[in-house]
Parts: sequence; C-alpha cells; structure tokens
Amino acid sequence: MRLDAHQHYWSIERGDYGWITPELPVLYRDFLPGDLAPALKKHELDGSIVVQAAPTLAETDFLLKLSENEPSVKGVVAWLDLADPDCRLHYERFEKHPKLVGFRVMIQEMEDANAVLEPAFVEALTYFAGKGTPVDLLLTSDQLEPAAELIAKVPGLHAVIDHIAKPNIRDRVLEPWKSQLSRIAAHPNIYCKLSGMVTEADHRSWRPDDFKAYIRHALDAFGPRRVMFGSDWPVCLLAASYDEVVNVLEEALPDGWTAGDRDRLYGLNAKEFYRI
Repeated sequence: MRLDAHQHYWSIERGDYGWITPELPVLYRDFLPGDLAPALKKHELDGSIVVQAAPTLAETDFLLKLSENEPSVKGVVAWLDLADPDCRLHYERFEKHPKLVGFRVMIQEMEDANAVLEPAFVEALTYFAGKGTPVDLLLTSDQLEPAAELIAKVPGLHAVIDHIAKPNIRDRVLEPWKSQLSRIAAHPNIYCKLSGMVTEADHRSWRPDDFKAYIRHALDAFGPRRVMFGSDWPVCLLAASYDEVVNVLEEALPDGWTAGDRDRLYGLNAKEFYRI
C-alpha cells in the first residue's frame, strides 16, 4: 500500500477553520477528494491519511462522514482536546467509525507548551498510550524540549511527530532542533512525518538543497522503519505544488536507500502505525 500519510480536506462554509482567511487566497476555498485525486494517481498512491484542520469535534464528524464514500481516504486523524474532562467519551464515539485511526494533539497552538507536563494532561495521554491509540503530535521546534519530557513521562506512547517538528528551515537553523529530535527518536514507539517542510522555508525562493540536512537527519535519527511521507496538501500550496513536495523528498533520499526502504517511507510505515 502506497500512502500520503498527511493531508487535509475542508469545506470553507462550515466556518470553523479560523486560520484559513481570505488573506490566504490559495487556501480560501474548498479542498475535497476530487481535487487531490490527480496527484494520488500521478504518484501511484493508493490513498491518504486525512488529518484534522480545525479544532472542533464537528470537523472530525465532517471528515468521518466524507470518508464513508471515498475509498482513497484510508484513515482519519481526529481532533481531541486532552484538557477536556470528556475527551475519552468523545474519542470513544469517534472510535466506533471504521476509518478513525487516531487523534492529534495540537501543542503548536498552546500559549505555553509546558502545559503538556501538567498531571491531568499526562494522565490523559497515558490512558491513550495504554490503549495503543495512534497519536499525532503537532509542534514547533521551540516546543521540542517539553515534548521530549512528555514522551519520557509516557513511555508507552504510540506517536508520530508531524512535519519533522517544524524546524527553522528559512534561516537554516539546525540546533537545538537536531539534538532534541534525536532525543525523541531514541524512544522506539515514536515515528516522524517527513511533511510540512516547504512552508517552513522561504515560500518564494526555496531550493531543494535547503531541506536536505533536515531530511537526512530525520532519516538517520528514526531510521527507515519509523518515517512517513506526507504532502501536507493543500497547505503545501502556499509554497510548492504536490509534485515539488515529492521532488524535495526524492532529492534528499540517501543513495543507499533500498526499494524496501522506499516502500516503507511511502506507505508501509503509515499502514502499520495507523493499523490500517
């Protein structure tokens, strides 16, 4: 199975995508399965993992409903607020749907990322770790330290770091992102998505070489069995086409990578991680 492990669909009229405004005209329209189909076909991808794009339970319901008549949607990653005392009940409701594959924790949106170390948050995540629930972690590179501490506190967590933790590619900053990502990668149940990188570079003047050091480090740290290709489409369109996103990754892959390694990167790891 070949998969895009990270992309989004949305319908603007639903009204809960607060970050998608008319000031972002590239994104301020509906993006639905028919729009992605040509790219999936061109790159011989069997389907995708659709990840929440709005911080609401209603958006997860929308995505699950959308998935019911769309065979290319292999799984939906829900939104869940672990600070909500009812978060377990909400997840249990979502979990009844056959295409629900996990949920995402939006550390990126927290005013203080250290909130993830509070006992109630750790307790909630420990509960889901005990169930083996796949968890996406959305964070920025300056939030890696509390994220690393959180992962150490929940050693059984089955999680994936979205967008290689959004390093400062625009200014070519590698440390402390590099060291902190290695610290997280030392936990064998943590994976990494090679996604969302073009939007962390200069949107107008990036070059493929800008990403090589970041991609190579993520590959070295996590190894070929814990990395996943993700387009972050349509958000990537702010800086690059789908084809360009694929090309950036292709140009950075080590010469020694085997056909089997590539199969894992382009689908098998995501299939195993999300238990599809």
